[in-house]
Amino acid sequence: MFPKASYPLTPEQIEASLKDRLEPTVVLHGGEIAAYANLYGHDGDSCWLGNVIVAESHRGKGAARYLVETMEGLAKNRLGVRRLQLVCHNTNTRGILFYRKMGYRPFDISPRRKPSGEYIAGIHMEKLL
Repeated sequence: MFPKASYPLTPEQIEASLKDRLEPTVVLHGGEIAAYANLYGHDGDSCWLGNVIVAESHRGKGAARYLVETMEGLAKNRLGVRRLQLVCHNTNTRGILFYRKMGYRPFDISPRRKPSGEYIAGIHMEKLL
């Protein structure tokens, strides 16, 4: 999910994260929420993909690919973005490998803190659209 959230994610946590977010997007499959993401930090030619969440029951079934491709399209076509960036945490090996397969490349690492106070590494990745 994202470091400031705790599992299980609540509507209040999502609402709080939307204050500075753009294009909040939900993917539905069979009337069930399969995935969610948004964009932030738009500065003209780039922005960040954030709060990427895929329901456990929809992992490995194409929901993440569909979501990320949709968000790339929104960033490029609605916001005029040429470069999409994201942060994937070192504890999310599956996510890091997924983003690599989608064409994202690492360019930086930053320290992050989970609500528990535990440090994790945020791996910054980017893709030219």
